[in-house]
Amino acid sequence: MASTKPGQRKTQILQALAAMLEQPKSEKITTAALASRLDVSEAALYRHFASKAQMYEGLIEFIESSVFGLINQIAEREEAGVDQAHASLQMLLQFAASNPGMTRVLIGEALVNEDERLQLRMNQFYDKLELAFKQSLRVAASQGHGSEADVVARASLLVAYVVGRWHRYAKSGFRQHPTDGFALQVSLLLAA
Repeated sequence: MASTKPGQRKTQILQALAAMLEQPKSEKITTAALASRLDVSEAALYRHFASKAQMYEGLIEFIESSVFGLINQIAEREEAGVDQAHASLQMLLQFAASNPGMTRVLIGEALVNEDERLQLRMNQFYDKLELAFKQSLRVAASQGHGSEADVVARASLLVAYVVGRWHRYAKSGFRQHPTDGFALQVSLLLAA
């Protein structure tokens, strides 16, 4: 690769890793395969990341900052809690559709046989996602849509729905679009 600015190489490594994860039938991703794809040595990878786990952490950080940044924008833009939940659901499914490789990280498939702290970090991501839905649903309940008593169960259901759609998308080899049937499904999920 041509000379790059500081920080650009890290981004290129993460982009290449995400691209490799987009292959539905991909083998276990090794640093050797990643280095080969980038036409650099494995040592060059390790100048930017201490381990493959750190590379996956970089992808998780990208996912977290993107998703929660968008959820915050939705909360600021939408006054109605049910509209916040609806827009967040749609964004989460679109995020997966736009980032198939990241979807394999989101569902933990890419993290199998990697450092267990990565899956723990994804579990924390799910917890934060559920908390964001609880906030939207509490706003909705205060606006007369649903009840405060149902907030916890409904938030858990919304996360399970999203993760299930992500799983189906990844397991279908990225053919079963995560938003297929979304309009009807979300109307059922968010019905008062």
